[in-house]
Amino acid sequence: MPAVKPFQAIQPRVDLASSIAALPYDVYSRDEAKKVVTKNPLSFLQIDRSETFFPDDYDMYSQEVYDKARERLQEMIADGSFIKNQKNCYYIYALTMDGRTQTGLVGCVSIDDYLENRVKKHEKTRDEKKIDRTCHIDTCSAQTGPIFMAYRPQVELDEIIAEEKIKEPLFDFVAEDGVGHQVWEISDEKVISTINQLFSEVSSFYIADGHHRAASAVDIGLKRREQNPHYTGEEPFNFFLSVLFPSDELYIHDYNRVVRDLYGHDPEEIMSLLEDKFEIGRAQVTPYRPAQKGEFGMYLEGSWYPLTIKPEFVPEDTLGSLDASLLQRFVLEPILAIKNVQTDKRIRYVGGIRGLERLKQLANRTKGIAFALYPPTMDELFQVADEERLMPPKSTWFEPKLRSGLFIHEI
Repeated sequence: MPAVKPFQAIQPRVDLASSIAALPYDVYSRDEAKKVVTKNPLSFLQIDRSETFFPDDYDMYSQEVYDKARERLQEMIADGSFIKNQKNCYYIYALTMDGRTQTGLVGCVSIDDYLENRVKKHEKTRDEKKIDRTCHIDTCSAQTGPIFMAYRPQVELDEIIAEEKIKEPLFDFVAEDGVGHQVWEISDEKVISTINQLFSEVSSFYIADGHHRAASAVDIGLKRREQNPHYTGEEPFNFFLSVLFPSDELYIHDYNRVVRDLYGHDPEEIMSLLEDKFEIGRAQVTPYRPAQKGEFGMYLEGSWYPLTIKPEFVPEDTLGSLDASLLQRFVLEPILAIKNVQTDKRIRYVGGIRGLERLKQLANRTKGIAFALYPPTMDELFQVADEERLMPPKSTWFEPKLRSGLFIHEI
């Protein structure tokens, strides 16, 4: 069974928490990150994206940039903006968006559980992204962004968390995007012991978001083990910062696709090529949002078309039947020649939180084509991960996003 443990967090001063907390580093472009830090110098992006201190043409992956992140973190600890907790604690982290709340437990998970597949993955990592976060963690000697994890619901854990949430929160604020953030600290040793026992009965954890950060934390943990051959396994570098949510509180949003051209086809040819595998509905002006698995909304030359995959082309296995898999197999590769969806510059991914109008705008800009997808379920994610298989890239978009800077795990 995977292990969770409390930790001595570096956390923001209470009155600064709302100013420091920032969306994950990879949500922003370089220019967007710089604008945020310029407007709010306390934003944690100054540490997560420390290239914001350098000219726009400066190499954002240079060691000087990572050194700046470490320098700013240490300066903010020294001036009291961040405070080191002297106790090993768990934290409860509740996020509220559009009237829906999801509540997770903040703690540290063993890198051995990751290596031995008790922490399960569903996404392939890209080397360049992993190298960046590896350098950041190593230079700062800290994990600054928590891994978003899920587990199958456990009634007793739900009850403990509900009891703790009755107490006064440590942090309680609404961010500029309207998402509410509440944090409670758990320092009572009896409660911690009970939580440890209950998590020992959970068979697996699943990475929902943060595959690159997790892989980087594990790489640094292994590196530190080599540097410390007499390690005991209890040193902080043997664990990585996580927020663990029961899966029944999580919601996966759609993750949509835009291809910048038609690969030499005209719209009539596209429609003809699709007819073999899909039922094509009548053209409409209103964006078509799929209502169930196997349905797609296609935007082409000013119109939206409902597409429904013909049943005989849907495989029985979970991975093959995902809508992202069907689109890749029957549309993107054979018709639009998108073979490697991770590296092909002709395809762009748009999280459903940005709305379907964004797909239309991007497709119109280059006279391309867009597809709205129906999202996978948490059960499908679990099934694919349990089979030790990988979902197509950009299959899941989770909202709300965890804020960075509320909890830092020093290693």
